Amino acid sequence: MKKRNAVIGLIVLLALLCGLIYTAVFGIGSEKSGAMSNIRLGLDLAGGVSITYQAAGDEKPSGEDMDDTVYKLQRRVEQYSTEAQVYREGDDRINIEIPGVTDANAILQALGRPGSLYFIRQTDDSGNANYQLDSSYQYALTRSLKDIIKTGDAVLQGTDVANAQAGYQSDNMNNKQIVVELTFTDEGKKKFAKATQRAFEKGETIGIYYDGQFISVPRVQQAITGGQAVITGESTIEDAKNLASTIRIGGLKVELKELRSNVVGAQLGQEAISTSLKAGVIGMAMVIVFMIAVYLLPGIAASLALLIYTGLMVLVLNGFNVTLTLPGIAGILLSIGMAVDANVIVFARIREELAANKSVRAAIDAGYNKALSAIIDGNVTTLIAAAVLGLLGSGSVRGFAQTLAIGILLSMFTALFVTKWFMNIFYALGLRDKKFYGVGKKRKTIAFVEKRKIFFAISLLCIVTGWVTMGANHARGIGALNYSLDFVGGTSTNVTFDKDYSLKELDEQVVPVFEGVTGDANVQVQKVAGGNSVIFKTRTLNVSEREDLNKKLESSFGVSEDKITAETISSTVSGEMKKDALEAVIVALALMLLYIWFRFKDMRFGASAVLALAHDVLVVLTVYAVLRISVGSTFIACMLTIVGYSINATIVIFDRIRENLAVRRKDQDLMELVDRSITDTLSRSIFTSLTTFFMVFALFILGVSSIREFALPIMAGIICGTYSSVCITGALWFVLRQRFKPGHDDSGRYQAQKAAAERKQRKADREKKIREKTVV
Repeated sequence: MKKRNAVIGLIVLLALLCGLIYTAVFGIGSEKSGAMSNIRLGLDLAGGVSITYQAAGDEKPSGEDMDDTVYKLQRRVEQYSTEAQVYREGDDRINIEIPGVTDANAILQALGRPGSLYFIRQTDDSGNANYQLDSSYQYALTRSLKDIIKTGDAVLQGTDVANAQAGYQSDNMNNKQIVVELTFTDEGKKKFAKATQRAFEKGETIGIYYDGQFISVPRVQQAITGGQAVITGESTIEDAKNLASTIRIGGLKVELKELRSNVVGAQLGQEAISTSLKAGVIGMAMVIVFMIAVYLLPGIAASLALLIYTGLMVLVLNGFNVTLTLPGIAGILLSIGMAVDANVIVFARIREELAANKSVRAAIDAGYNKALSAIIDGNVTTLIAAAVLGLLGSGSVRGFAQTLAIGILLSMFTALFVTKWFMNIFYALGLRDKKFYGVGKKRKTIAFVEKRKIFFAISLLCIVTGWVTMGANHARGIGALNYSLDFVGGTSTNVTFDKDYSLKELDEQVVPVFEGVTGDANVQVQKVAGGNSVIFKTRTLNVSEREDLNKKLESSFGVSEDKITAETISSTVSGEMKKDALEAVIVALALMLLYIWFRFKDMRFGASAVLALAHDVLVVLTVYAVLRISVGSTFIACMLTIVGYSINATIVIFDRIRENLAVRRKDQDLMELVDRSITDTLSRSIFTSLTTFFMVFALFILGVSSIREFALPIMAGIICGTYSSVCITGALWFVLRQRFKPGHDDSGRYQAQKAAAERKQRKADREKKIREKTVV
């Protein structure tokens, strides 16, 4: 009976796997829903819409106002994609690039015209109307907007509104009504309270005026002093959303007008996508072969679960319309590594139990039970980081956080449930011999902590090398790091050729011309759809370099000078975005520190983990400095990937130290205990690193140049994260424990933990005997 049920379960799981693979490759229905081809790709992989706005009016806006407008527009367009880019072009223009769309007019209509928004009171101080209904029953100004602003009858501006959202609210009769909820800034709160007090006393309205017309004229029913208000009367939720959207975009400091819009092609091209997919398949195959070769039957179960994970990932990316870019791929790679990591932890535990002469059934149960805390703690700490980065970050940081969070949740599900289902099915089918699972061998304890001074010296040397290199680079005038256009801006050159070049032809024939002029390999290429125009983004070019470039383009490709235009552009990663990312990382580290302290009841574990993270980031920064790897938008994602990977590896070792402390003998040396814990988890540290390294290495070998620049530092981070978790974190905790000893309750705590562990073991032994008696 059990064997029949196991066969049915295996058939169901394999059918699910086949269905997921089929859906991922071919999709469902005529629209191919769920297929990989339907995943939204970012500007780097698929292109999108480019819209250029210019500041309206005769006065040139200040740089501060333009930067503020860029940041607010960035947050505005993130509703279309977290990977949308907004940057300055020249002194008075702003360029918006939104990936995954091809209809510029639809985006323009939905985005609206960024203009000035005013809240205008109905009458002036003399009782004369500022606006009234005209013959077509539409509200219209009775005098010029300029006079209304001058006399102070425009009681608020769009910049006084912090946020506007459409939603529902229950009235006195408990009926839901559509509303637009407004939240004002501190200054706006004061202005609005004063304005609504007057309007309520006089029974007047306050009209919201935008882009030459009134978009809403709500009657004031009471004085509003709390800094929040609602507008009612919209007939549909869509109308309410449009009003809220208009109010939000009306809060820009600079009034803009549309200058041009284009559909632009991918920055990396189809070749980058195909090579990335090929690298992913090869990397996955290497992981599967490795897992089966090392872990035998459990490796087969983990490989099948990993394939199910991949299919589920494709479906979820489709279902949530997540925009996939290079940073997103980093998040997926990290989550795949963590999915394998959870299995490795469990399988290592099972082998230890088998080595202790337990039955296969008991070893499987004990393996999952003992590995659970390490798996949960490692994934929760990384999930905390993903949640904070998603909430507080912006742009590519938020995109990275989305894919990482999805990957973590799916990897935990497949590792803790799907793999276990396969293991139970194999066992029920009669595969119960220990040789199918492998029996662990007791390793001689390696003296890691004893050699801590050597490890600390190596780490310090690497970090100092990075700072010295950055200082030397800065002194040579080439910049401490090789910052790309994403961070420092540059020159955008639009060239209209006499024929349509493919991206591959542009990379092979035209890009070398730009590299020859700039002396820099950092050249971004975008094709403009519907013509022969191509946009090349490079470092900032001076006048002589622009002239030299024009001559070379004319001599090599017959492009006349009037078909070449160049503009200075700002960085796509604004100062505010950098600030958001830094704040998000600091908050994430603080929350991870608190979580580790809460789970391990020892702040020294958290402090050691954070110090190790700082170590890994600084060492990888050395790699960027020494090899002059381009520091672009993927730099942030790379660093975040390393942080997530490193904390997960560290948690596993700390979990083993915590476990061994609970059963520590009174005469056992603390240094020997830490070394034993690191040795016991050494295979996990090495094997997980290898499986993740396989995925990234395949990308490095097969990917285009920009992907190789992205994969190289991640490989360095994997090596560094493994080194720090094995050689640094345990030693750091030991040093902190020696310097900051627990106090009088130390031995008592050990005795209590030991007694609790012994009670738990006795209970587990009794349950095992009962199970073994009932097993057929």
